[in-house]
Amino acid sequence: MTEFQKNCYDIVTDANLSPKQKANLLALAAENNLPYVDLDSETQNALNERIICDMYEGHAPYKPRYVLPDYAKFLKQGSEYLELEPAKTFDDALNMLTIAYHHVPSVTGMPVYLGCLDQVLLPYIGDLTEEELYPRLKRFWIMLDRNLPDAFMHANIGPTDNVICRVILRVDRELKQVAPNLTFIYDEDITPESLLNTAIENICETAKPHIANNMMIKKDFDEKGYGVVSCYNSLPVAGGGSTLSRINLKEVALKSRSITDFLQNTLPYYCQLQLNLIKARSEFLYEKSNFFQNSFLVKEGLIDATRFAPMFGIYAMAEAVNILQEKSNLTGRYGVDEDANELATTISKQLADFIDSHTIKHAWKGKAMLHAQSGISSDRGATPGLRIPYGHEPDPVTHIMALFKHHKYYTSGISDILTIDETIKNNPLALVQICKAAFKFGFREFTANISGNDLVRVTGYMVRLSDIKKYKQEGSRINTTFLGSEAAEDTDNNSYLCRTPRVISHEQVMGNR
Repeated sequence: MTEFQKNCYDIVTDANLSPKQKANLLALAAENNLPYVDLDSETQNALNERIICDMYEGHAPYKPRYVLPDYAKFLKQGSEYLELEPAKTFDDALNMLTIAYHHVPSVTGMPVYLGCLDQVLLPYIGDLTEEELYPRLKRFWIMLDRNLPDAFMHANIGPTDNVICRVILRVDRELKQVAPNLTFIYDEDITPESLLNTAIENICETAKPHIANNMMIKKDFDEKGYGVVSCYNSLPVAGGGSTLSRINLKEVALKSRSITDFLQNTLPYYCQLQLNLIKARSEFLYEKSNFFQNSFLVKEGLIDATRFAPMFGIYAMAEAVNILQEKSNLTGRYGVDEDANELATTISKQLADFIDSHTIKHAWKGKAMLHAQSGISSDRGATPGLRIPYGHEPDPVTHIMALFKHHKYYTSGISDILTIDETIKNNPLALVQICKAAFKFGFREFTANISGNDLVRVTGYMVRLSDIKKYKQEGSRINTTFLGSEAAEDTDNNSYLCRTPRVISHEQVMGNR
C-alpha cells in the first residue's frame, strides 16, 4: 500500500473510532493528500521544521477555520436554501437552530459557534414561563451534546440578565456535559452581581462558563459585535476566522544568540514567514476554493466575506523567555520575576506592532488578529499561549499580576486557566472577587478549573477525566476525548494534569487589597 492508503487503512480499522469519526478523518486524509498551497522555500522550510505551524487545517483550505453566522438574522428572515420560514415561536427558533448548525462549517467539521443564545432566542419567548422554557432548553442542550459531540462547539450568553441566560446556566450545571463549551459575557455596566455570582458558582461545579470581559473586548470590534468561539477566540459576528497559524516562540528563542538578536532579527524573520503562510492560505480560500462564491451563508447575508480575519497565533512564551534569560545570564523566570515578565510584555508588544504594520488583502480591516494559541494535543515541551508552565503556577494573585499586561495585545483571544483548590466551593465569592479584579487590571477573559471535578478544561475545550481514563479501552462518542487523552500523556511534564491547584486565602483576594 502507498503511505496514503496505509493511513486510510489505519483509520478504518481503528477500534476506538465510530463510523462518523472515521469518515471525518478519512476526509482530512484525502485533503492532506493534495499538493500544499504555494509557498516560497523559506516559509516552507519553517513550516516543515514546525517553527511556524498551520494547525493542521489541511493542505488546501476549502472552508474558513471558524464561522460565526448571524443567527438572529437567520431566525428573522428564514432561509431559502434550507426551505425554512421565519421563526414565529420559541419551538420554531430551537428547531431552526438545530437545522442550521448542521450546515455551518469549521475546521472540526462541526459548528464552533452557536450564537449568543439568550439574545438570539429572547424575541421568541412569548408567554412561556421559566418552568416551560426549562424542559425545552434542557432537551436542546442534550441534543447539542449528543448530535454535535465536539468540545470546540461554543455557545455564548449574557451580558444582560434574562430568563434564558439563567435557565441555560441552570441546565449546564445540572447536566455537566462536555459540549457545548460556554462563555458568559460579563459587562460591569450591564450585568448584575447576582448573575455573575451564579456563573461563578457554575464554574465551581463544571469549569464552565468561561467569562469574557465585554468592556474590554467590545472596543476591538464594531457595532455588529463579536462572538467567543472554540476555546476562547474572539471574532467578528457575521464573519469569523479564516485561518490560524502560530509561531513556536521556544524554537525562535533557541535560534537566537541573545535577547537583542531575538527581538531585532529572528522574531521579525519568523513573523514575516508566518505572514507569508497566512497570505497563501487566505488566497487559496478566497480565490480558489469557491466557498465565498457559493455558500448559502454568504448569499443569504448570514456571513460576509469581508468580516473574516486570519489569526496570527503564538505559543511557548514561557519557554522562550526562560531560554532568552539563560542566554543573557539572567536568573529571572517567566511568571515569577519582574525582569522576565517585562521581557515577555516587550515580545507581545512587538508582535502586535508587527501585525499593525502589515496589510493583508483578504482580512477584516485589512489586518490579522494576534492570538495566544492554547496548544494542541501533540505539543511537547511547549506551554500553551502565554501561560505559566503547568506545575509552576504561583498563587492566583501573582498569576494574574504576571500576565495582565499582555491581554490588550491579543485581540482574537488570550486565556489562562487558574486551577483552584476545591475548597473554593465553600467560598465562591472569593472567586468572584478574583474575576472582577482580573478584569479591572485588564484581563480579557477569565477561566478556572476546580480540582476534584470530573469536568475540566484542557487547553480551552472541555473534557471529562472519566472519559479519558477509559478512552483507550472503549473509545468515546465525544470527538475531542482523544485530544484530551493525547494531551494528558505529555512526557515532558507539560500535561494539564500537572496543574497545581491553588488556595485563595483572604489575604490573596485582590478585591481586599
